[in-house]
Amino acid sequence: MTSSLTSLRNKMEEEALGEDYPMEIHEYLAAFEGSLDSVEDMLNCMMSVSRSDLQKLDPLEQAKLDLVSAYTLNSLFWVYLITQGVNPKEHPVKQELDRIRTYMNKVKEAAEKKKGPTAKLDKAAASRFIKSALWEPKSDETPSREHSRHKKRKS
Repeated sequence: MTSSLTSLRNKMEEEALGEDYPMEIHEYLAAFEGSLDSVEDMLNCMMSVSRSDLQKLDPLEQAKLDLVSAYTLNSLFWVYLITQGVNPKEHPVKQELDRIRTYMNKVKEAAEKKKGPTAKLDKAAASRFIKSALWEPKSDETPSREHSRHKKRKS
């Protein structure tokens, strides 16, 4: 896989040397080349992990890794289609990316369930607790100033 990225980059460099292109896009091409380097580094890292190490992951982590790998490859193919002048929105790769996203959401839900229930705040119950804990004078009782002063002196 990484050899194909390297060959793609070499082919682009040869074409760039052989053809003139507007200088306005030079920054974009440099950024694209940097992105290709990053992708190649990540793929090399992923490919360097042995299969036995991957078997040690729990099933949820394995599913996440598989989905990220599939999504990455399909996204790269999406970009390839664009470079070839094909509209990827009309290609089956779009359906595949949507399918992978659906499974990513399912794995995310499973991971959240695995963490356990999340505490939800019941606003009505909290309001009742606070109201019952706070002292409120009855409407026919009005605290007098002397009563207030007497409380302050005791404190």
